[in-house]
Amino acid sequence: MQVTKLSEMNVLYYFVVPFLIPVAVGVTIVIVSWCFIRKDISKYLSLKPADLTADPAKGERSSLLQFRLQAHERLIVFTDRLNPSNLFLRLHQPGITARELQSLILNEVRMEYQHNVTQQLYVSSENWTILSRLKEDTLAMINNAIAGLPAEASGVDLSRKVLEHMADIKENPYDLTVELIKKDIHQLF
Repeated sequence: MQVTKLSEMNVLYYFVVPFLIPVAVGVTIVIVSWCFIRKDISKYLSLKPADLTADPAKGERSSLLQFRLQAHERLIVFTDRLNPSNLFLRLHQPGITARELQSLILNEVRMEYQHNVTQQLYVSSENWTILSRLKEDTLAMINNAIAGLPAEASGVDLSRKVLEHMADIKENPYDLTVELIKKDIHQLF
């Protein structure tokens, strides 16, 4: 009788226990995995058939539209920052000479332009050309204004001369550029 019990324990120990341990580990892995992915599975099962066959190109078009809108926004900000009245407010310092202010403005405009140069990928060529020309015209306006001032002129003198010139222009080119950018945005829809 004792031999039978011993052989039953040997069978249990050598054949059943080694089988139960991997099964227990497998069940544990399945339970833990289920806890992690059950939300994803239920989300997938709740999708409508149209969602499963969605056009991947539609998502790409949506991303491209987002990039284009952001580019237009940045170019509107660039145009606003390029406007001489805003440049003078932002860069003027008490006691600055006209030459120092000119140097600050030229550097600021060039840096702003370089910061936004990649936006030309997302806007029309016409708008980018107009924006580039506006930048060049702004630099020329500052350089022409300084040329007509005495060497000891102050930053205020430069500001006054440029703003007087801007007042003589019938239509503000900065406002016109913003309107063109807005029209380009409206064509996207």
